Amino acid sequence: MALVPHNFDLPFNIIRCSHVEYAVTDLEESHKFYVDILGLIETERTEDTIYLRGLEEQQHHSYILKKAKEPSVLAVGFKVAFEKDLDALKTHLDSIDVDTEWVSKYAEDRTLRVVSPQGFILEFYARMKKVPQKLREYKAYRGMHPQRFDHFNVFTPNAQETYEFFVSQLGFRLTEYSTTEKGEMWAAWMHRKGNVHDMALTNGDGPRLHHSAIWVPTALNIIHLLDVMSTTGYVNNIERGPGRHGVSNAFFLYILDPDGHRIEIYTCDYLTVDPDLEPLGWNLSDPQRQTLWGAPAPRSWFENGSTFINTKVKKATMEARPIIAD
Repeated sequence: MALVPHNFDLPFNIIRCSHVEYAVTDLEESHKFYVDILGLIETERTEDTIYLRGLEEQQHHSYILKKAKEPSVLAVGFKVAFEKDLDALKTHLDSIDVDTEWVSKYAEDRTLRVVSPQGFILEFYARMKKVPQKLREYKAYRGMHPQRFDHFNVFTPNAQETYEFFVSQLGFRLTEYSTTEKGEMWAAWMHRKGNVHDMALTNGDGPRLHHSAIWVPTALNIIHLLDVMSTTGYVNNIERGPGRHGVSNAFFLYILDPDGHRIEIYTCDYLTVDPDLEPLGWNLSDPQRQTLWGAPAPRSWFENGSTFINTKVKKATMEARPIIAD
């Protein structure tokens, strides 16, 4: 394994992760789960799509739920600083033979779709339609009081290669990582916005999305969500947690939506804005890496994920596996 230097000299500026677009099979069931139970704000709804956001968000959406016959991930999204960054990003990626195309997306200005060398479908935009923030509109606080989209985590069949692409070619910065006993890169947490991660990657069959994450104000919001889910017919949608991660130091809960898309409810991580921040390494055999305290992760958490639409899943290159609770 080799840690590569952070690339501070790229001609574009990716600000943060922004949103995820899920294909779902039943819009009514998805609306009930995301809006009535979790408490996300419905910005707009069309015949086949629901656009949602968190309480503090001014952007039109951070979750897109589109009706389809089969569940999948249609794209994960990032915001860049300015329109010129989109042009610079396209020029840069075209120069290294990465697939790019301009696409039309509702409530966004120009959007650049990128298929990474590993097969991840990424979308980048600079401007999205603005909507009223609900941060101080406390009557709108429902469910877990979801504030904002925080990050996503992906399965990749080659963690070292994927890590190097995001750090060297897109300017992400490494905050924490896990290695095998042989010193191979097994997982990496990388950021743009100054907390532990905008995107994380884990060794596994992929490309697949492991989870998207929503930031909430306190651990008590997570406890309240557990009470709500357990008394509204969603107790079996609770997959893992609550607990605290060693990596990121976050208080967490993992739940599954009606189509099996995994969502992490997340709070209490730390600041990473210093450009000379030293990444923290973990050994895969250390159980406190994944769970500082709490029940160990179930097998489903390591094996199940959401596929990207029309994307072939490849076997992981490493056989190494963490400790799994049976």
